[in-house]
Amino acid sequence: MKIIPAKTPGFVKTLFPKFVWNINTTKKELYLTFDDGPTPEITDWVLQTLQEYDAKATFFCIGKNIESHPDIFHSILKQGHCVGNHTYNHLKGWKTNTKDYIDDVKRTQNLINSKIKNHRFSFEDIFRPPYGKFKSKQSKALQKLGYKIVLWDVLSYDWDASVSEEACLENIISKAKEGSIVVFHDSIKASRNLKYALPKVLEFYSKRGYLFKAITKDILE
Repeated sequence: MKIIPAKTPGFVKTLFPKFVWNINTTKKELYLTFDDGPTPEITDWVLQTLQEYDAKATFFCIGKNIESHPDIFHSILKQGHCVGNHTYNHLKGWKTNTKDYIDDVKRTQNLINSKIKNHRFSFEDIFRPPYGKFKSKQSKALQKLGYKIVLWDVLSYDWDASVSEEACLENIISKAKEGSIVVFHDSIKASRNLKYALPKVLEFYSKRGYLFKAITKDILE
């Protein structure tokens, strides 16, 4: 059952104005994001599909998956996408003490930094909490460290087995507009809905003149 709406309500955004919910633009641009990878086969498929539409995206990666699949992580970077921090162990913030949570994030950031240092792209330290939830102390500590907290404007609900492929697609095309940050998951659990919806989203918005962009440092400045 969907507790969190697919479209983030405006009042929620005003309650947490320091978080990034969408990109402020009137241009026909969408910001597709992918959580929980890199995942063998799934992330590779996502990269190939994005390439077919000359689309760039942002991947919020789990640290242990980066370590397990460094070649896929390298492919993300090589193809011009941006990466963000999604903790090392996909932690539930509300069940983790703040020190352990921040240490987990730092472990992932050190890993990311070691791999992006030779790339020409301008990266911002961006973070998305697993499950979209964390404690206030954790978010404040991360912001003090210089992180931009990136949440979303539209949830695809691709990971939810109770959501049909068609409903997953409809969640996006009925709600995403200029500047929307859209959440997908490059994970096994989400693969059924993801493989149905992503190509159709790319085609739908491409036909309407949209570009798909990564969340780069200059966009957040």
